[in-house]
Amino acid sequence: MINTIEKLGAYNVWANETLLAHLDSLVAQGATLPAGGMRIYSHALNAQSIWLARLTNTASPVKVWQEHDLAGLHHWHEQTSERFHQYTQQADETELNRLITYTNSAGDGFTSQVSDILTHMPIHGNYHRGQVAKELRAAGLEPINTDFITYCRELSAKAAAADVPTL
Repeated sequence: MINTIEKLGAYNVWANETLLAHLDSLVAQGATLPAGGMRIYSHALNAQSIWLARLTNTASPVKVWQEHDLAGLHHWHEQTSERFHQYTQQADETELNRLITYTNSAGDGFTSQVSDILTHMPIHGNYHRGQVAKELRAAGLEPINTDFITYCRELSAKAAAADVPTL
């Protein structure tokens, strides 16, 4: 049986790494990254940290709209993306069904099921990576494809080349 939540967790790591490598490449070519794109991507990585803190009942080290430079984006990706993926791998049925109560950045209280949060996180990241792509294009820079199906195609190609099954 395919564990879709785990696959989305792995995809999220790949998509963040792909976008960060692209941003690094643009900077190495002398480009100035658009401030709006940096703000949006900061938010996406901050949200990962915030959701992980909620899931583990710990304090978040970042604010939802805290802005980071490229080195900061790398830092928060390294602190959160793989950790989120590991969470998706380790979550059993009891954890997936667990309800957590939290307060959002606007001060509103909510209760959500862990499986919904684990599904939301990569979707939220993907939404904002798409906005970053739009910001790059508006600044005259070529965006990079971080679509889920592109990840799946790369995964399938690697598995076929190695003659092993995919995730």
